[in-house]
Amino acid sequence: MGEVTCELCPRGCVIPEGASGDCRIRVNIDGKLVATTYGRPSSIHIDPIEKKPLNHFRPATPVFSIATAGCNLHCLNCQNWQLSQSGGEDMETIYRLEPAHVVSLARVQGCQSIAYTYSDPIVFYEYVYDTSVLAHEAGMTNVFVTAGYINKKPLRKLCKVLDASNTDLKAFDDGFYRKVTSATLQPVLDALVIQREEGVWLEVTNLVIPTLNDDLAMIRRMSKWIRDNLGEGTPLHFSGFTPMYRMRNLPHTPTTVLEQARNEALDVGLHYVYIGNVHSKDGSNTYCPRDGTLLIRRTGHHVDEYHLTEDGRCPVCRETIPGVWL
Repeated sequence: MGEVTCELCPRGCVIPEGASGDCRIRVNIDGKLVATTYGRPSSIHIDPIEKKPLNHFRPATPVFSIATAGCNLHCLNCQNWQLSQSGGEDMETIYRLEPAHVVSLARVQGCQSIAYTYSDPIVFYEYVYDTSVLAHEAGMTNVFVTAGYINKKPLRKLCKVLDASNTDLKAFDDGFYRKVTSATLQPVLDALVIQREEGVWLEVTNLVIPTLNDDLAMIRRMSKWIRDNLGEGTPLHFSGFTPMYRMRNLPHTPTTVLEQARNEALDVGLHYVYIGNVHSKDGSNTYCPRDGTLLIRRTGHHVDEYHLTEDGRCPVCRETIPGVWL
């Protein structure tokens, strides 16, 4: 048997017989590309939907979250590096869960949504797709938490069975992507636009790393791009960096820097800008962009107050708040 070319992500790995692609889990077996972690999640948890983070999608509901080993990025600051930078053979297989079993277990646990998360679900694409199809048939919703480094054709197919996504836009700079993640920026921007075009509810996260992507002028450009290409109602989350993996030499992100980033994004016209991973007086809350009414008050991942109307409007001025509400 000969080489196999993987067409899932922009890396386009050409994989010899018996070898894996850059993600470590997509393997050429007898001339056929096989995702070796299919049905073998290495992590299963029930999380609040706010942890993904998604602030405008079914708030205060639990989501059944799964991940397998592997990732097609190699971020120097990865928070889940033991999982993402491992191959399927490196991880102890605690669970054997075919797609139908994932759906049934999620329902038993009282979850109406399934999240594909923690590592990057792009690399266990077939497992995500098959599970998502069955979840839709069962009346459940699917959540994709990803870095968005995927080719256009497989993404459009997957979007047909996805309901919500938080996509990590790591920086608005291709040099950062090449140096810190070993990927490139443009495919991620393309993925964001495609998800919006395909009707997936989309939120964006930017992890602010001191000295690397905390330049306020770059953050302002990124925020303008989100406004112009994804819409002013797209929620943007700025998260604080914690020293991790191969990037332990940098400090935690100061809360003041996250607040400055939030102000830049609000100033260019984004309506819903949040701060995560640190305590912020207002940065976790949702406000009406028209009259400033507090709509949702959060502490961490917990919803303390919820004031939206049943049809997702501000109770004072009747402004429609974009999202998928209760």
